[in-house]
Amino acid sequence: MKFAYLIEPPFNHRDSDGTVTGSDVELARHVLAELGHAFEPVEAEFAELLPGLAAGRWQMTTGLFATEERKTVALFSTRIWALPDGFLVRRGNPEGISSYAALSGRDLRIAVIRDQIQHHAVAASGLAHDNVLVFDTYEAAAEAVATGKADAYASVARAHIGYLALHPGLDLDVVTVAAAEKPPAKGAFGFALGDTALRDAVDDVLAAFIGTPQHRAVMHRFGFTNAEIDLLLE
Repeated sequence: MKFAYLIEPPFNHRDSDGTVTGSDVELARHVLAELGHAFEPVEAEFAELLPGLAAGRWQMTTGLFATEERKTVALFSTRIWALPDGFLVRRGNPEGISSYAALSGRDLRIAVIRDQIQHHAVAASGLAHDNVLVFDTYEAAAEAVATGKADAYASVARAHIGYLALHPGLDLDVVTVAAAEKPPAKGAFGFALGDTALRDAVDDVLAAFIGTPQHRAVMHRFGFTNAEIDLLLE
């Protein structure tokens, strides 16, 4: 079973020996093992994930926000995480970036990943179009902040925290977007339209696994807290 992922710790990344791991990877690995499928991870860029499902290049993707627009081109599992957005900024947050609303009318350069939810949030914030810097990979966007090309990178706060855990020497910080502005959003595995049998089978395994001590142990390995896991049980 081919599982498409992108390099975005703690959800998906490669260890120093090249092993593909991360919270989404290990959760998918467990689910597919329970269903009797071999697990074959395939690295992709974000923009390729849903088209790849439609083209049959893989059968399942890493977690994505299951927006109404995306539901027209893919099926989604039950939620596998619920997380707030956040900005990756330089140490001490010298530009005082704390929210999407704070971007409006300012001469700031904000990095995003093409077509991610945060790309649309930044585009709608009132920031000048030319100040939205669009990248195809997490590492390229994070590097833009580290080198001063961008003032911040908008993504999921947990992704930034995971990235800094793997790169502790970087002079960067994470600012979490307040729930009052944008509540934590829920992510789910993606499947091709019409592949209801696989999606439903995955959901059955997830329903029995999420919230268990074994599930919590997996998520704790990648920095998730019990409070974050408990959001899936509400």
